[in-house]
Amino acid sequence: MTTIALIPARYAATRLPGKVLADIAGKPMVQHVYERACRARTVQRVLVATDDERIRRAVEAFGGEAIMTSPHHLSGTDRLAEAVQHLECEIVVNVQGDEPLIEPEAIDAAVQPLLEDPTLPMSTLKVEITDPQDIQDPSVVKVVTDRHGLALYFSRYPIPYPRDAAPGRWYQHIGLYAYRRDFLLQYARWEATPLQLTEQLEQLKVLENGYRIKVVPTSHRTIGVDTPEDLERVRRLMAA
Repeated sequence: MTTIALIPARYAATRLPGKVLADIAGKPMVQHVYERACRARTVQRVLVATDDERIRRAVEAFGGEAIMTSPHHLSGTDRLAEAVQHLECEIVVNVQGDEPLIEPEAIDAAVQPLLEDPTLPMSTLKVEITDPQDIQDPSVVKVVTDRHGLALYFSRYPIPYPRDAAPGRWYQHIGLYAYRRDFLLQYARWEATPLQLTEQLEQLKVLENGYRIKVVPTSHRTIGVDTPEDLERVRRLMAA
């Protein structure tokens, strides 16, 4: 079963333009992501899906493979769906282009459920929240699952809500997704749904349309680079 890792990468990031080309330890950020994705044992091919010639040239300069997509996509999912139309594979992994510390084992963990269960359309990851401040932080997306590890809901709100200060465990959703190719193409054609628009969480569209998402626990925490401060933090970690 062929699995392709696709890295959506656009130049015009709102808070940090050109961040995927930012230098980290002598390499552009996207190269770190690409090389780590190549180390995932479940992945046979890695490509960068971009709308910018500067990114394409940078990827090809380090020996990577890039595919050009429209500059008008509103989400990384739409960019992946366009790229996948021209690719032969069964499973597609969406690896964020601004997470240069992504662990190959995390990619494998997301892919494995689709290899084991042919009825699953999609999978993702979660990690237990250890910082109490993250529970209240709307930028930290929370997820709750059923006893089979299937997503019940994703929210920016602290779910489950700790009524009467009851002890509980909270999980952060890690935005790494694995899809069956045909499901990704179908998913990208759907219109936005009410809960998706309310929470501004695209994965809720899957649940609202009645499909399952397997959520795999992991111990790997990723650092998304959205600000200059994030970039400097990653540079310090790489240097260490």
